[in-house]
Amino acid sequence: MSGKTFPGDLREVPISVLAYIGDAVYELHIRLHLCKQSNAKSGTLHKMTVQHVKASAQAAAINRLLPLLTEEEQSIYRRGRNSQPGSMPKNADPAAYMAATGFEAIIGYLYLKGDQQRLDNLLATLLEEENHG
Repeated sequence: MSGKTFPGDLREVPISVLAYIGDAVYELHIRLHLCKQSNAKSGTLHKMTVQHVKASAQAAAINRLLPLLTEEEQSIYRRGRNSQPGSMPKNADPAAYMAATGFEAIIGYLYLKGDQQRLDNLLATLLEEENHG
């Protein structure tokens, strides 16, 4: 999956849009990873994907990545984490949901920035830690 450089100034893109794009990019990344690792049927793959992309899992992921983030990425994370959600799933932990939004914002930012190498490195770090932890 290759990121496309966003034609405008990323500082003008609403944080909710960065998170929206990041959510899709991260889910596709996880789906592709799981398909490479398993020959399970689509229903099973979906259940496995949900375990990675749910808010609590994304909150745990960002906690592992925080020490590795640049100042710019940390700023995007804080903006995403501190944004006011339009809606929140009724069973979601608000803190985890907000951290997940910050995580998704970073993913969306890197994707729209076209920094595929950085995006791939961060996501590979998460998957390596998962496989070894």
